[in-house]
Amino acid sequence: MNVNQMIEWAAVILILVGSIVSVISAFGMIRLPDVYTRSHAATKSSTLSVLSCLLGAFIYFWIHDGYVSVRLILGILFVFVTAPVAGHLICRAAYRSRVPLAEGSGEDELKAKLFMDKDE
Repeated sequence: MNVNQMIEWAAVILILVGSIVSVISAFGMIRLPDVYTRSHAATKSSTLSVLSCLLGAFIYFWIHDGYVSVRLILGILFVFVTAPVAGHLICRAAYRSRVPLAEGSGEDELKAKLFMDKDE
């Protein structure tokens, strides 16, 4: 087994890990209780899974075919930048729309500051 084959296997493992994390993310979207924790599953783990799959594909094509795919690099950058921002904005919109937290979430310290003058 030469170096190129070992790097190709590393790329295959990255894609496999990305697929497994994607399935875990899907289970999190189904099983978690409220929009805030679901957003965590949707953004963190799916971002990790997409980045892992794209990085594995990038490494594979770089080693196997000998060229650097600019599309994959742009895809990695786009997902890395936009997914966390989108998750943050979804949670912020849900909180400002007064979507309730799940039971047992703990103390909501922002509520007194943000909704001070409004009735509940």
